Amino acid sequence: MVDLSIIIVNYKTPQLILDCLSTVYEHTKGLSFEIIIVDNDSRDQSRGIITHRYPSVRWIDMGYNSGFSRANNRGMDEARGRLILLLNSDTLLRDNVLKRCADVLDNQPDVAAVGPMQITRQGEVHHQIYNKFAQIRKSFYIIPHTPFFQKILDKLVPENHYDDPNQVDWLSGACLMTRRSTIEKAGRLDENFFMYGEDVEWGWRLHQQGRMLMLRDAFIVHLEYGSSPEYQKIEMLSYINRFRPQMQISNLLWVRKQYGVLAYLMLILHYLVMVPVVFLWKILINLRDRKFPFYQLGNQFEFARSVKIFLRFFWKTLRNEPGFYKI
Repeated sequence: MVDLSIIIVNYKTPQLILDCLSTVYEHTKGLSFEIIIVDNDSRDQSRGIITHRYPSVRWIDMGYNSGFSRANNRGMDEARGRLILLLNSDTLLRDNVLKRCADVLDNQPDVAAVGPMQITRQGEVHHQIYNKFAQIRKSFYIIPHTPFFQKILDKLVPENHYDDPNQVDWLSGACLMTRRSTIEKAGRLDENFFMYGEDVEWGWRLHQQGRMLMLRDAFIVHLEYGSSPEYQKIEMLSYINRFRPQMQISNLLWVRKQYGVLAYLMLILHYLVMVPVVFLWKILINLRDRKFPFYQLGNQFEFARSVKIFLRFFWKTLRNEPGFYKI
């Protein structure tokens, strides 16, 4: 048995994986590891390109675009390591961070999972990366950024606080290391999720097995959205449309699973109420600025379209039915 199985999901990102693997082999010392790449029906030359450069890589074809959970679970089925690492294709290692994470798991049995901080290529910390459940839940609500509304939301959705600055509620699946034995207790990733939200839900179950640690002095470069073409074309989303529909469908599914029916219904009601509100708000702004009332309502129509998509999954999510929550 090797020390570490590194699972990378590929969807048309051969060059990203080549760059990622180059840093893995360059920096990872002091533990044995294997690389497992699970391909989500890329239908390109990914396999030939990657295995030509790295013939020791173990390649698995899913045969369809199975998303993040199912592909990683398949990799876990084939993994031979006592430790399991989920690693995004759009990540780059800068030092021997994987050995540091492995040492934490080996020396601290009360830790369920561990991961590093994520930074940009320029070395800036990804501040938008949440690590507490309450932070994510609060981000779903479309409210004014004022102290009054923020205080109300903080009371409705309180955050967990820990004495250890490294301890968090959950860890991003972009770089998450845990033990095989922990997975056997917590269960694998929930295969109802297609993409997004699955690592948060998994973090909830891993959290029940022990502490979740984000090492504040350990870093990996995360380029972000390497396998999401729809995001590559977007420089900045509007405030009301900051979550694309697939992401929010997964987020709603996570809320339903972890917090129950009432929390899910509150979010759906919030979005339904906000549809006329965002239209009215924009119309009033146009009138204030002496513009045509229906000037530039594209964001509002996009928001309404997204809510319509949420409602397509309403009964299925409400009943927590098994399935494939993919748009």
